[in-house]
Amino acid sequence: MANVTKDKLNRVYEAYRNGRISRRQFIKYLSLAGASIGLMGSPFAGAVREAWAAKSIRFDGWGDPVSAAFRENAFKPFTKATGIEVIDGEFGDMDSYLTRVKASYPPGGEFNIAHLSAVFDYARYVDLGFSTVLDESKIPNLKNVMKAMIKPLKDITKGTLSAVPYDLGQTGIAYNTKYISKERAEKLGVALLWDQALKDKIGSWGADHRTNMWYAALHTGQSPNNMTNLDSIWEALRQQRKLIKKYWSSGAELMSLLANEEIYATVAWSGRVALLQQEGHPIGYLSPEGTYSWMEYLFVLKGTDLEVAQQLLNFMLEPAAAIAVAEGQNYPPSLDPTKVELTDKIKKMPAFDPTGKLEGYLFADPAYWNANQVEWTEKWDRIKAGS
Repeated sequence: MANVTKDKLNRVYEAYRNGRISRRQFIKYLSLAGASIGLMGSPFAGAVREAWAAKSIRFDGWGDPVSAAFRENAFKPFTKATGIEVIDGEFGDMDSYLTRVKASYPPGGEFNIAHLSAVFDYARYVDLGFSTVLDESKIPNLKNVMKAMIKPLKDITKGTLSAVPYDLGQTGIAYNTKYISKERAEKLGVALLWDQALKDKIGSWGADHRTNMWYAALHTGQSPNNMTNLDSIWEALRQQRKLIKKYWSSGAELMSLLANEEIYATVAWSGRVALLQQEGHPIGYLSPEGTYSWMEYLFVLKGTDLEVAQQLLNFMLEPAAAIAVAEGQNYPPSLDPTKVELTDKIKKMPAFDPTGKLEGYLFADPAYWNANQVEWTEKWDRIKAGS
C-alpha cells in the first residue's frame, strides 16, 4: 500500500459510489490504505464513516404499545422491503430525551428520528440547531397529509420541514365509570380533577409542567396560551397535589394505575384510554372545551443520513402502513380523511376530525410555552415536591 495516493483513493471511492466495486472491497481498501495517508483526518473521513456505517437508522419513540405498533406495522415491513434495519429506542418524556440528545457527541450523535409531540418541541429542536431540511420530492406521500398539520411546522422553519406529521392526539380526562358516572363527569368537566370526593384517587402526568398548567388554567377560567394570573395557577396545582394519589411518568404506568383502580380520574393520553376501553376496562373519556390537543411528528435530527430517513418516512406515510400504525397505537393518522379512506376504528378514535381541517382544536402556542420553559418547569417541580 506504499503507492496509495489520494487520487487513487478518489477513483476507488467513485467506483464504490457507482457500484463497480462492493462495499466490502471498499472497506478492505480503506483499512489497508488509511494509515499510510492519514485518511481519518482527510476530506475522505466522511467516506470512511459512510462505508463503515451499518445499513440502519435509529428511531426513538414512546415505548409499548405505541412502539409495538410502529415495530410491527412499519419497521419490520420496511426492513423486509429495503434491508435497512430500524433500531427501535424509547423514552418516557420529551425533556429527558432532549437531555440525552444534547449529551450525545456530536450533539444529536447516534440519534436519527424521534417521534416528538407538540409543535413547541419542534421549535425547541430547531432553535437548538438539531434540525435538517428534508427533500419533500423524496417523500411523495406527504401529499396525503393534512395541510393543517404541515403548516405549523413550516411556519417555524420558514417553509421547509425537518419532520413529517404522523398522528394526532389529545390529553383529555380519563375516569373510572364504576365510581364516576358519565353525568357527573360531564357536569364537573375540568373540576373533576379537583373533586374533594376523589382524594387519593386522582392522578396526573408528573413529568410535564405544561399539561398540569394547562388544566389549572382551564380550571381557573384562563386561556392556556395566555395565562394572566399565574398565582392562581400555582395555587390550584398546590390544592390539587393534596388530592393526588400518584404522578405517573409513562403511558404504561398511566394504564396500570387506571386498570388496577389505584386512581379513578386523571389527565390521560387519548390513545391509551382507547386501548384500555378496547381491553374492556370501565374507563370513560372526557374532552372538555379547551382540551389539550397535540400532533406528533417524525423529527429527523441533524447528522442523519437523509436518503435513508426520507425513504423510511415515505414508507411510513403509505396509507396501508399509516393506517395499520394508527390502529395499533390508537391515535388517528396525519392522513387527510378527505383524500384517504380511513377505517371505522380510526373514525371512532377520540381525536379524529373527519374534515381534516382541525378547526376548534386547541394546540399549545410554541413561542409562548418555550419562552417560559425553564421558569415554569422549576416552579412545577417545586410544587410537585410539596413546596
